[in-house]
Formats: sequence, C-alpha cells, structure tokens
Amino acid sequence: MELKKLLKDNKNYIINEWVRRLKSEISYNYSKRPINELKINVIKAFNANYHALVHNNIKYINSFIEEIGKIRLQSGFSLSEVQKAFELYRSILLPIIYEKIDKEKTFNIIEKLNKHLSYTIHSFSDYYQTLSENEIRNYAQKLEIKIKERTKELAESEEKYRILVEEINDGYFITNEKIIFANKTFCKMHGYTLNEILGSTYLSLISEESSKEIDEILKNLLNNNSNKESFFYLRKHKSGKLLPTETKIKIINYQGEKVIAGICRDVTERVENEKKFRDSERLAYIGQLTSCLAHELKNPLSSIKMNIQILLQKLNLEGYDKRRLEIVGDEVIRLEKILTEILDFAKPINLELSLVNINNIIRSSLEFLDLRFKEKDIKLRLKLSNNIPKILLDRDKIEQAILNILLNSIDALSETGKGVINIDTRKFRNNFVIIQIKDNGHGLEENDLPNIFEPFFTKKRKGTGLGLTNVKKIIEAHGGLVKALLRKKGLEIQLKLPIRR
Repeated sequence: MELKKLLKDNKNYIINEWVRRLKSEISYNYSKRPINELKINVIKAFNANYHALVHNNIKYINSFIEEIGKIRLQSGFSLSEVQKAFELYRSILLPIIYEKIDKEKTFNIIEKLNKHLSYTIHSFSDYYQTLSENEIRNYAQKLEIKIKERTKELAESEEKYRILVEEINDGYFITNEKIIFANKTFCKMHGYTLNEILGSTYLSLISEESSKEIDEILKNLLNNNSNKESFFYLRKHKSGKLLPTETKIKIINYQGEKVIAGICRDVTERVENEKKFRDSERLAYIGQLTSCLAHELKNPLSSIKMNIQILLQKLNLEGYDKRRLEIVGDEVIRLEKILTEILDFAKPINLELSLVNINNIIRSSLEFLDLRFKEKDIKLRLKLSNNIPKILLDRDKIEQAILNILLNSIDALSETGKGVINIDTRKFRNNFVIIQIKDNGHGLEENDLPNIFEPFFTKKRKGTGLGLTNVKKIIEAHGGLVKALLRKKGLEIQLKLPIRR
C-alpha cells in the first residue's frame, strides 16, 4: 500500500485521534479549546502534511505554520506545546505505517516522514521565534511614547521572551564563538550548569570528528558564504558520552552584535529506533534463513535418532561400543533441541490466551524439572503470593519461558554445588504480576549483562544463546517486560506481566 492510499484510507481515523489526543494529552491550554476549533485546525494540518508527503509541496504547510503561529501566540501558548501538537502526527501515523506498508518500503517512508516533521517543527520554531521577536520589538517601539514606563515594560517583555525560550523542550543557545546565552534544556543536554556553560566555546561541546566541519559551517554563515543552517553531529556530554544531536542555526543581532542563535535537539531515541528497525529487518532475514535450514535438518535427525535406537536394541553392543552409540544418540537429541530453539526464535508468536493462575504455571514447570533438581541436588525456595488473580496468558508459552530460565539456572548451578533457586511472585500496584527467579550460580560479568537477551549470545560451551531471547520474545508478546539483575552471587531474572482479565 503506497503512502498516498494509506493517508486517504486512514484520514478520518488520523484526524479524530489527533483531535482526541490534543484535547486530552498535550496541555491545559489545548484542553480548553473548543473541539470544533481543534478539528478545523487538525484537518488543515492533515491536508498540509498530505501535500508535503505525497506531492512534495510545502506551500500548504508553510501557510499553515504562519496561520497557526499567529493564533497560538495570541492565545498564550508556549512553543513546546505547539511542537508537541505537531509531533502527535508522527506517533499516530507510525503504527499505521508498520501495519499497512511492506517492510522494504517502510524505512524510506519513515525517513521521509521524519525529514518532513523536522522541517515543519524547525520552520515553526523559527517563525514562532520571529513572531515573538517582532512582538517584543513592536511593543518596545510603542513604549518609547511612554518614557517613564519604558524601562519597566521592556524588562517585562524580555522576561516574557526568556520564559518562552526556557520552556521549549529543545536546547536554545547564542554564541559568538563563546556561549553567551543558553536555556535550561541546553545545559541539561550537555550535563553542565548554566555557570559552567556560559563563557565556554561552542566547539568544545562538539565531538572532535564533527568540530572541524561545524566550525566551517559557522564561519561561512557569519561571512554570508553559505546558507546551510542545519546539521547533525555528536555532542559531548560532561560524562564523556557522545550523543546524536540535530541543530538549526541562524544569524541574529543580540545586544548590538551579530551572533549565531541555535536550537538543538537530542535525537538519541530516533537514532536508536532507526537502528532497531534495521536490526529487526536483519534478524527477520536471519530468522527466515535459519527456519528453512532447521526444517531441512529436522527430518534427517529424526531418522538418525530412530535408527540409533533400533541398532542399540538389535546389535546387543557392550562396553565402549554401546557407549559410543549412546553418545551419538544424546548428541542427536541435543541437536534437535537446538533446532527447536532456532525455530521458536524464527517464527512469529501467536498467543492463545486464557485465564490462568501464574502460580500454577510455575508449579507445573517445577514438576517437569523435578528429576533434574534432584540429580543436581538443587534446593527450591518458593514464595508464591496468594493475592494474585487469574490473568489472560498463553499458558504453554509462559511455561516455556519459565522452563528456559530454570534450565539456565540449573546449568549455572551444576558448576557450583549447593545450588539454590528462589522463585517469588507478587502483585505490583494492581497492574502487574512480578515473577522473580534467582539463583546462586556463577552469574555473569557486568559487561555481559546488557547482551543477555540478544540472539546467539551465550557463555556456555554448548548452547545457541536463544533461550533467554525467546523468553524476552514471549514476555513482550504478552505486553510485559523482562530484565536481568546481577546479585552478589548468581543472577536474577525478573518477569513483569500486565494484569488483564
């Protein structure tokens, strides 16, 4: 489905959802506006975005920016409120794109949407800033008639402008090589206080790999040799981190001096989402490939296993010969288990939900592994809350997730001796059920913790590294969360499942 058709088919839904969220989610100012007024403005915004995205025609969005900018400034709206209103279009449209558009076309459409909204919000910010400056300038000119009140009223206007700048979600700064003004967001983005920021050079806040290029951009702009006013770079945080940033700059007169003013935005989340999207495409391809391979291998392995079992019964082998054949059989079983994990990883999860008690699923999982616990002399300590209601879950999938975690714990404890596994359940704020599975095994290195749920990550000599990946996949399919925590000795896996009835 192309973008044009998608926007036309979902026009009414997008407009109604946009109006609803403006009324309920953005701010008190928006909640006070009449619903009919909001709907008229949203329809204009939708049509302007449509012309820009489908026909590459920005005339309508520029016209809408001018119209809504004047209305919102006159009504006392802050810049950040209107920026959030523009951003709602992306948050409403993205789920529709992911659902309706083919994967290979999704990235280009999202990239186009991001560029368009970046242009829209930057253009609106510039226009809103200009309107504010013009308002202050006109107000100051009128105040010249009233000489006695001029100083007081001018100070109030400057304070009004300062509050406007301080309230925006983006960083705002003014520089003449050194930073001479910065708002709270700009300071927070770099991890410094205002006193630390003022007087420092703007280039000192930019990564070394980007500073030379940006220095060139600033000089060319000041010397009228270039009209490039936006760029992407890695900013330096006080902690030493380098974070992706998008900045829009322009030349202004400040206290009689020609300086550069800029609005910078942290785009870490956007960059991470784009990376996740690319990773998901790569993993989808790997999953498809491994799924085909696993299916091709499964039938031959079943045949090998069956024939080994027949040979063991008929040949009457003894000693090492019998043991060799048994080892081959065990290895075939291990390969079948690996193939099952790969198939679980590759195929999408389809949930068959029913009302179940999570404590019963845990007890069932423990019964299944009872022999393994006894063989390894592992002690179980259960603290299962009686205050947990039945919730909608796929019983088999949740049991599979719990078994995967417990099998990991058994492997970790088999090397330690005197193994203990603690399993706790509790209700959290009437919204979630928490399951904690802790062991006193060898645990993990702290550096390995962020990778524990990544596909094919494992510290075992024998293992695919897909067990905990499939756990995460199952829990997130239920709308839950999973995380791993290091203990003084051992590891804790925590599952958080929503209470839905």
